[in-house]
Amino acid sequence: MYNCKYSKKCGGCSLLNLEYEEQLSLKQARLIRLLGRYCRVDEIIGMENPLYYRNKVQSAFCHRNGTVVSGVYQSSTRRIVPIDSCLLEDKKAAEIIKTLKKLAVSFKLMPYDIIKGRGFLRHALVRRGFKSGEIMVVIVTAKGAFPSKDAFVSELIRLHPEITSVVWNVNNTETPLFLGEKETVLFGNGYITDSLCGLDFRISAKSFYQVNPVQAERLYNIAKEYAAVSKGETVIDAYCGTGTIGLTVANEARSLIGIEVNADAVRDARVNAEQNGIKNARFIAADAGEVMKELAQKGEKIDVVITDPPRAGCSKRFLESLSSLSPERIVYVSCNPETLSRDLYFLKKNGYKVKKIQPVDMFPFTDHVECVVSLTRNNTDRTCALKHQTKGK
Repeated sequence: MYNCKYSKKCGGCSLLNLEYEEQLSLKQARLIRLLGRYCRVDEIIGMENPLYYRNKVQSAFCHRNGTVVSGVYQSSTRRIVPIDSCLLEDKKAAEIIKTLKKLAVSFKLMPYDIIKGRGFLRHALVRRGFKSGEIMVVIVTAKGAFPSKDAFVSELIRLHPEITSVVWNVNNTETPLFLGEKETVLFGNGYITDSLCGLDFRISAKSFYQVNPVQAERLYNIAKEYAAVSKGETVIDAYCGTGTIGLTVANEARSLIGIEVNADAVRDARVNAEQNGIKNARFIAADAGEVMKELAQKGEKIDVVITDPPRAGCSKRFLESLSSLSPERIVYVSCNPETLSRDLYFLKKNGYKVKKIQPVDMFPFTDHVECVVSLTRNNTDRTCALKHQTKGK
């Protein structure tokens, strides 16, 4: 059993009371209940070592009992729970957060009070490249001058010479959101790079990048296998982020179209394609559903669509556009089995069948689980349901 002195206050690790194998069994049963009607759910892929897997660590600051406190927001509240270490977070990143808290005291950086609207220091974000070892620190503040910022950064780098980039982000909203719009690079180039599936990826402060790189590599390799892309085929990577999934299949395709509404992520995706020597990929900063609708109206032939939506799943408009586009194969990467079940029902009604469902445990000790689903148009392959019917005869 795993012991965490913060578990009762934090609420982030809902399955901490279970041994890891029990967690996997619980998630498997839940997925079979939600998705088993579409296809056999393969055995969930767990981790050999499920501890300290998060390569992205976020911490909020507040002033309590006369001192600076750093920690996480208590589940479903704005209350900050003081935390100095976490069983899930990268140890080096956690060390840097502790240093930032000490420096805030030394440099008299008053934590921001979201209720009173006073103070300066709001949050810190640390991202570490799992394979590259590069570390980016993002210091998030309220608006206003950053007092002694050069000295602050110099001392931070002296204490942690492994840091390769420091970014100052200004969040002047009255919400607990971590990042604001304005950024200034204080040290390094303002991003880190990391390797995944044999490719190098640029990761900036706002870029989406899987927080569990060990499992992400497994997840993306499964998505690549399910996409089964061949030369001459055109692939769309919807909700593409920084292009991580799409770029892993680009070399097998005639062309790749990545679509993402986040312009910062699209900028990184274009750089990622360039630095990996991939010339058949283009990335569009737009709504994926709208772009696919336009392509369908033009009669464009798309062979494969890979989609990795947020927890809310795909919108009805997106699914309608996807059905109109009518690719031969769909690879759906989901972080929410409830919305996945809903979306698979729509796709099944609109001419698609589910061939394979592979769960991957991306977030041990939490109730979250990711799935990769392979779908084909009804006229291209046999369905899982047909296989089960045949066995039953």
